[in-house]
Amino acid sequence: MNKQVLKNNFLQLEYLTDALRIVGLSPSGKPNLLADVSDMSPIPTPYGDFHFLGGHRLWHAPESMPRSYIPDGEISATGLPDGAILESKTEPGTGIRKRIEIRLAADRPSVTLQHTLINDGLWSVDLAPWAITQFRMGGTVILPMPVGNVDAAGLLPNRQISLWAYSKINDPRLKLGDDFAFFEAKSLPPFKMGYFNPQGWLAYWVDGILFRKTFGAALGAYPDTGCNAEIYCNERFVELESLAPLVKLAPGESTSHAETWDLFPNLDSLPEAARRL
Repeated sequence: MNKQVLKNNFLQLEYLTDALRIVGLSPSGKPNLLADVSDMSPIPTPYGDFHFLGGHRLWHAPESMPRSYIPDGEISATGLPDGAILESKTEPGTGIRKRIEIRLAADRPSVTLQHTLINDGLWSVDLAPWAITQFRMGGTVILPMPVGNVDAAGLLPNRQISLWAYSKINDPRLKLGDDFAFFEAKSLPPFKMGYFNPQGWLAYWVDGILFRKTFGAALGAYPDTGCNAEIYCNERFVELESLAPLVKLAPGESTSHAETWDLFPNLDSLPEAARRL
C-alpha cells in the first residue's frame, strides 16, 4: 500500500494513493485509532476481489452484492494546501464515481471530509452516500439516543432501532440507556444496529482518546428502515457509519455527504469522555 501523510500540530492522517481509503488517524504522538485489516481475505466479485484494508471508506447504500463490493483501486490523489482529494475511477456495473475531499483544520485536531458520488452512467441510480470508519478494538462506542416528544401530547414513538439478522438482541456488549447507548468493542460474533440519530454524531473512546464524527441529520428517506447512523462490530474491528438520505441520482448528477472528525485526547474515563459530547 502506498501512503501519503497529512498533519498539523494536533493530529496525523494517512491516506492511500492506490485505493480509496484513509488508513491512519492519530493525535500527535499517539497510536493509530483506525483498524488495519489488510491481511483479511478478499471478497471475490464479478468485478475482481474487494479488499477491506481497514480505515475509512466511501460506499453507497443500500448494501448488496456485488454493488457494494466493487473494487476501488486505481484512484487519483490530488494534494491541497490543507488536505487532499481522492477520487476513484467510474465503477463498472453501477456507473458511480466516488470522491473524498479531506481538509485539516489549522488550529485544532479536526478533519472535514466531503464524500461525493457522481453518476457517470446512462441511467438514474437510487442510492445514499455511506461513510464507514473502521476502528481498532478495545474501546467503547457512544451513541446518543433520541430524547423528548415528537408531538405535543407525547403520544407518538420517538425512536426506532434496526437490528440485522445476525445481531443478538441480548448481546452483552450493548448497553441501552435513555440518553446514550454504549457498545464495547470486544471480539464476539458480528453485531450491527442502526437508527435515526437526530443529534447527528457518533463517538468512540479508546485508550483515553475520544473520536467524534458529526454529520447531517435532516429528515428524509434513509436506507435500512430509516437509519442515518449505524455501528458494526466483529472479531477484528468496530465501524462507525453515517448515511445521507436516499436520492435518485440522474446521469451527470452528484450528491455529497459531509463528516467532521474531532479528537479529544487525555480523557481517562468513559464518563469524562461522555461529558465532552
